[in-house]
Amino acid sequence: MRLWAKLMTDGKIQKQYVYELTEKLTYSHFFDYLTEICEKLDVPTPVLTKTHIFNFAKFNRVKFLPRDFVDSLGYDHLFIENIF
Repeated sequence: MRLWAKLMTDGKIQKQYVYELTEKLTYSHFFDYLTEICEKLDVPTPVLTKTHIFNFAKFNRVKFLPRDFVDSLGYDHLFIENIF
């Protein structure tokens, strides 16, 4: 399974990274996946809420806005999508 992370500004991809999972995706480890993705993209890790996890579970994608970050993001949003 793979997760495609994109940092977007004005509808354009500024940075992207494909995170490959070696085991089955578990929502209890989603924060660990998110932390590793953010380290690779060199951005701060956003606050993860139940709403984010529910959106990912239902739609296979989640969008983190600048208000979800404690530090400044510098992009319009972080978008993570499951690309199987």
